[in-house]
Amino acid sequence: MKLEICSFSGYKIYPGHGKLFVRSDSRIFHFINGKTESLFHQGKNPRKLSWTVVYRGVHRKGISEEVAKKRTRRTVKYNRAIVGVSWEALQSRKNEKPEVRAAARKTAIEKAKSLRKTKPVKK
Repeated sequence: MKLEICSFSGYKIYPGHGKLFVRSDSRIFHFINGKTESLFHQGKNPRKLSWTVVYRGVHRKGISEEVAKKRTRRTVKYNRAIVGVSWEALQSRKNEKPEVRAAARKTAIEKAKSLRKTKPVKK
């Protein structure tokens, strides 16, 4: 048993029911009753008539019971060490006070400058 779908309303048409309309460009339209046929010929938009299947699809009616809400995946953050430095060492550097970090930076810069002065310059 082959069921047709109404070209206007979207309802199922069982065998022995409905009307068939063939347009001059050979396109076939199936209608469940005279009401849908008349509305089609008047040029009405089925998306604007609240009783059609198309309207219900466009306006998201009656899908709450069929489809559950899509679950989103949460991203998981991992804390990893950098090559040569452990995670604990990174955390200890991060938790230092700004004054301590500034002092360490200053001493490192002075050490680098003194090394540059002692090394001979190649020409």
